[in-house]
Amino acid sequence: MSSPLASRPLYVDPQHPWQAPLLHPQLAEAVVMVRPLDFVFNEQTGVDNEFQQRLDLAPTEITRRALTEFDAMVARLQQAGIEVLVLDGHADPNPTPDAVFPNNWFTTSAEGVVHVYPMFTENRRQERRVQELLPLLLQHGFQVNELSWVGHPLEQEQILEGTGVMIFDHPRKRVFAALSQRCQRAQLHNYARMRGLQEVIAFDTRSSQGKPIYHTNVMMSLGRELAIICLEAVVPEQRQQVQAALAEQHHILELSMAQMEQHFCANVLQMQSRQGVPYWVMSASAWQGFSPAQQRMLERYGEPLINPIPTLEQVGGGSCRCMLAEVFLPRQG
Repeated sequence: MSSPLASRPLYVDPQHPWQAPLLHPQLAEAVVMVRPLDFVFNEQTGVDNEFQQRLDLAPTEITRRALTEFDAMVARLQQAGIEVLVLDGHADPNPTPDAVFPNNWFTTSAEGVVHVYPMFTENRRQERRVQELLPLLLQHGFQVNELSWVGHPLEQEQILEGTGVMIFDHPRKRVFAALSQRCQRAQLHNYARMRGLQEVIAFDTRSSQGKPIYHTNVMMSLGRELAIICLEAVVPEQRQQVQAALAEQHHILELSMAQMEQHFCANVLQMQSRQGVPYWVMSASAWQGFSPAQQRMLERYGEPLINPIPTLEQVGGGSCRCMLAEVFLPRQG
């Protein structure tokens, strides 16, 4: 299940031999978020996303509610000292109902690289607004050294949907990933080689309906010291191996299948403010889904930052973590 990969040697500038190896932080201080301007039920992703629900509301009302929830979440993050870069408006006339979930189509690294990923459905491929993303990052003082496509830009088979499917343990250069239509093994290993990751921990999952979990981040989250996971969703023959790998460096908060599927308790993200205060960014549903003992455990590792986003969760089939594309890029100058 676990396959170590050769680590790519770090380049040391011969003019600066004292240069220290770059340690990639686990927690980001800034995120990109995309306003849900045409947010509705996505028919294309509904084929394998069991978390999407249809609401008995007009599409315009769904979009209006989603925008209200989004704007309130942006304000809450900013008040906590987390930098939010909002990507607003788009030139493409084709609807992108899931654009509010940008973490699937791009990631950033402390080395200054922006990676862009192959997406499962056509309308999600249209979300990849690279020509608008890069100026936004530069305008906010971030340094972009390289833009790299994972696979071919028109790839339709070897899919890898960013941090929807990959859960990073950044300091240890390893990744956890649940295999599915959105996470093809060959592309996962291709990306690991590109990044010089040392270990890929790939595993199979089953929901309560017996289907693969479409995105790893709805059943698992990895903070600096705490891992949140629904081990029940990992197939029995691989469960112990996944648990052991996590336990090497993290305390584990284990979720039930109901907590994962009904409350999005795993779809949370640990971040930190510019002042270094750690937060758990999550939905109101997720917080209410944790038991009192689990809430206390979370609070030992960070302050809960709770966001009511019922429309975005129910219609989009994703929660707060899906809305946050972390920015790990170095600052200019």
